[in-house]
Amino acid sequence: MTTDFDVIVVGGGPVGATTAALLARHGGMPPARIALLAPELATFSAEPARDAAPELRVSALSRASEQILAHAGAWVLLAPERLCAYQRMHVWHASVPADGAAVLRFDAAELAEPDLGHIGENRALSRAALSAFRTAGGTLLPMNASGLVSDAECITLRCERGALTASLVVGADGAHSQVREWLGITHSAHDYRQTAIVATVATERPHQHTAWQRFLPSGPLALLPLFDGSCSIVWSADAELARELMALPAHAFAARLDQASDRVLGGTRLCSQRLAVPLQRRVAHDLIAPRGALLGDAAHVVHPLAGQGVNLGLLDAAALVEALAAAVADGEDPGATRILRRYEQARLTHNALMSAAMSAFNELFSRSAGPAGWLAGQLLGLAGARAATRRWFARRALGLAGELPALARAEFLPRSAA
Repeated sequence: MTTDFDVIVVGGGPVGATTAALLARHGGMPPARIALLAPELATFSAEPARDAAPELRVSALSRASEQILAHAGAWVLLAPERLCAYQRMHVWHASVPADGAAVLRFDAAELAEPDLGHIGENRALSRAALSAFRTAGGTLLPMNASGLVSDAECITLRCERGALTASLVVGADGAHSQVREWLGITHSAHDYRQTAIVATVATERPHQHTAWQRFLPSGPLALLPLFDGSCSIVWSADAELARELMALPAHAFAARLDQASDRVLGGTRLCSQRLAVPLQRRVAHDLIAPRGALLGDAAHVVHPLAGQGVNLGLLDAAALVEALAAAVADGEDPGATRILRRYEQARLTHNALMSAAMSAFNELFSRSAGPAGWLAGQLLGLAGARAATRRWFARRALGLAGELPALARAEFLPRSAA
């Protein structure tokens, strides 16, 4: 059967747009037969002025994510002056001082690396991946979908302009994924009873190209360095406390932030609006269905304490494209269940373990008080006491070790060049 497209990717966030760009460049299919259905892209603004304030939503990108974005053709399109490389990370519990021995410290120099990653703006990531997709010859569909149905030969996506057929539909449409629902894939959800407050703040002292994270009894607080010298905060707090903090005037909020951060960068000043994001853990029970696959937040939503959400989604994208490219090279149907199963086997267990680990860290380090809190603080110090242990954790967080898709590695060569 002849279909309109080989693959339709639904969702234009960083993960969905990067998946489409990877498919167009490395999927082994004609780029025009790859479609990105993303109604939100019609509202995307042009590139911000160079002196524009940082966008509110940012992500900490690992080296593996950098490689994936590079292979997608998106990394080179990101304005370097709006990326912030960070060389160090300091993690400590509220029960110990920020400059004490029980602080877990990571340093790029210890790994002989230039940095531990980059802080990038989410909308900039989407714009770059979208541009790379267009340049590669992919098909952009800025429209809504209303449902889908699959059979043995194809999957049909109902859209406002009619029906579109494909061998495979990929759901990258976020935590409340419609594609997941339409495919009949169930998921588990756990309410953390926390809300993440996201904002941009100016700090009295320079951020030193360091990411800072303090575990508080009500939840972790992260200060991420930004390109203009300011910091992005992600303050995960109990829901009741978060409501109180959101209601405070700017100066009172800054005072509470100073207390929560132990003034590790001196006093702070709010530079943006505050965004409140209720936190839930979500895990899809399957990553695939007949002629359908999920990735990114549609497949898993993890606690933001380690900044792994986008990184996990990009690893999903690389693994899926790798499986599809191998199938196409062997003359197989990219939507066949046996092909999609390779992707699911590569990612389902890893994602579930990461989700469980983030939940466990949140409970262990942010919910502990009294003697248990003191012990949690000491555990962080013990984890960082040995250089070999620090390097082990840092290399895996950076994407320099462990099992990785080929597209997440610098030495990747497309089949035509191998």
